[in-house]
Amino acid sequence: MREGGWHEADRRGLLDGRDRAMLGYVEKLTLRPYAVTREDLDALRAEGFDDTGILQVNLIASFFNYINRVADGLGVGQE
Repeated sequence: MREGGWHEADRRGLLDGRDRAMLGYVEKLTLRPYAVTREDLDALRAEGFDDTGILQVNLIASFFNYINRVADGLGVGQE
């Protein structure tokens, strides 16, 4: 779902509220982690995520962000 990203999938009606909340949180965590607030976590809880689920989403997104930065910093894939 790369081209157009998750916003395009949402415009096409392919996402439910749970997916939308999760992807919005992941996007914010990736692009503006300093801006994540309790309200963002409450939005996830309102869509049925418990603390373990929120932690799992956070850890997976953070891991991919980390690995991508390591690879970018080493020029992986730029050959």
